[in-house]
Amino acid sequence: MDSSEFLQFLVSRCSVREYDTREVPDADLTYILDCASTAPSAGNLEAWDVVIVDGQEEKERVAEASFGQEHVVSAALLLVVCANYVRSMSRYGDRGVLFAIQDATIACTYMMLAAHAKRLHTCWVGSFQDDEVRDMLDLPPHVRPIAILCVGKGFSPGSFTERMPVVEHVHHQLW
Repeated sequence: MDSSEFLQFLVSRCSVREYDTREVPDADLTYILDCASTAPSAGNLEAWDVVIVDGQEEKERVAEASFGQEHVVSAALLLVVCANYVRSMSRYGDRGVLFAIQDATIACTYMMLAAHAKRLHTCWVGSFQDDEVRDMLDLPPHVRPIAILCVGKGFSPGSFTERMPVVEHVHHQLW
């Protein structure tokens, strides 16, 4: 893939909130997780973990903890991406908390792009009640849910969201 193909690949990805009933094939899920394992991480400690949620009742509970976002229920599966503080704090102390959050965020981004490469659709959910998700998934105290990635075969929206011009994000040398 050349650079223009890569940019088109990125531009063609969008958040999808309507899914059909097809399941995500095991081979596609394996591919998504394998891609995530290639993500850069602080000190190569890979301070992230993922909980796969694909049961209907469990998805409904996650949706409730996500302030009733219905697309959470209709996705074929949810990847709850978590920061595992212990892995990075073992080397970096308190700064390891930030590094674990960064590792989880990058890994989730790789999962989202890998799903797109498999012609699956995703929606990143960041609005949820941490403690409720932590409790329902039985996460240990040193693990924090960072994002819920809805994955499935969905229906692309008719138009893509407008983006700010890049120049509005960029500062050179100083702000």
